[in-house]
Amino acid sequence: MIENPPTLTPELLNSAVAKMNNPQIMDEVSEINRKYLYWNDVKYRKVEGVSPLELWGIVRLSRLSLYAFIWTNHRICVPMTNHMQEMCHDFDMNFGGLWGTDSIIPKEGREKYLTSSIMEEAIASSQIEGASTTRKVAKDMLRRNQSPRNRAEQMIHNNYVAIRYITENKSADLTVDIILRLHEIMTENTLDNAEDAGRFRLNNDVVVADSISGEVVHTPPDFRQIPGFIDSLCAFANANDNNGGKYFLHPIIKALTIHFLVAYYHPFVDGNGRTARALFYWYMLKSGYWLTEYLSISRIIYRSKVSYEKAFEYAEHDGNDIGYFIVYNLRVLKLAFEELKNYIETKIAQKQRSYTILSIGGINHRQATILSMFRDNPTMVLAVNDLVAKFGVSKPTVNKDIVHLVERGLLKKIPINQKQSNYVKGPDFDSVVNSQEE
Repeated sequence: MIENPPTLTPELLNSAVAKMNNPQIMDEVSEINRKYLYWNDVKYRKVEGVSPLELWGIVRLSRLSLYAFIWTNHRICVPMTNHMQEMCHDFDMNFGGLWGTDSIIPKEGREKYLTSSIMEEAIASSQIEGASTTRKVAKDMLRRNQSPRNRAEQMIHNNYVAIRYITENKSADLTVDIILRLHEIMTENTLDNAEDAGRFRLNNDVVVADSISGEVVHTPPDFRQIPGFIDSLCAFANANDNNGGKYFLHPIIKALTIHFLVAYYHPFVDGNGRTARALFYWYMLKSGYWLTEYLSISRIIYRSKVSYEKAFEYAEHDGNDIGYFIVYNLRVLKLAFEELKNYIETKIAQKQRSYTILSIGGINHRQATILSMFRDNPTMVLAVNDLVAKFGVSKPTVNKDIVHLVERGLLKKIPINQKQSNYVKGPDFDSVVNSQEE
């Protein structure tokens, strides 16, 4: 159970206000708000001259002054902290048009990077919701355009198609029809009742349970509120960002708010999380953050699923303050961006090394890539099907590449049975390939 924060009594507030002019205490409050800590972390922080309860009172007062009540129903509010604004500025410098596309994603192979990232996003977003399969199996299915064989693969396939649908509609205004179509794509052949795909829930039987304990942690609003919520959500998404002059909501914060709202209202019987993350993805692209298309955001969330769930719970337990959710997801975005940069740098280095191998002569780019794979992982055992999926070419083409390398002694054939073989480094690999590095 998550502990509810203390009630802010008049006595506690008066005591807190009296100590808000202490620089040491306010420095601690600034650090707490930078990390956007919940009560269960704040209560263990020791600060001279203030009790944990008083410290929490000061934290809450400081946050109240930053609130923008973006959703009057259920009083859902966003605090505009310095740290959030700093991170959003950093993302503006990296996600938007200030960086030319070529500066981080090379023109050569850009489509391959994009396809790979969409696959990763589809896989991870489905895994968050319980799809149990390996990345390798899932990516092979998507690369080969195979029909899903089970519910987990169907979820991943649906997610992949849904992301493609979003990118095709990134310039459109959000409508009820788009939301329903997105959900229909996302949940095709995965629901107990097929009629629930692309349809808002018709009862209050849906609850959100803790992924570990099974305990109910959120009961969504009454299903009769859903039509009004969806209309308001579309108006919110399609409006400009100054909210009638009341306040400015940064597009990234607004995208995260859309994500939270869909998860909070849970308008569908199932698939709410996947749909919420997809709509976040849509709004980011609509707002000009083109690099989002290359990020695997859900992969980071999947690694920290408990923190992702707690961010929702903290918000609800603390008066629907979604600062917890926003700060968590801003960190996710930062990690996803850093992973993209590292991934591309690694791929560029690998490509440069494969160019070096081309100087051997008599081999093509695919064969150079195969040899560079063995150079980077000398004990690797390779199957033809692995290369079919990797290069997106036919099996006869890969076989022809492999046979040539075997004939030159660069690879060695290891029979598995009468029909299949694997391949390892050949007897002449080191003398021929490694000599190019010298």
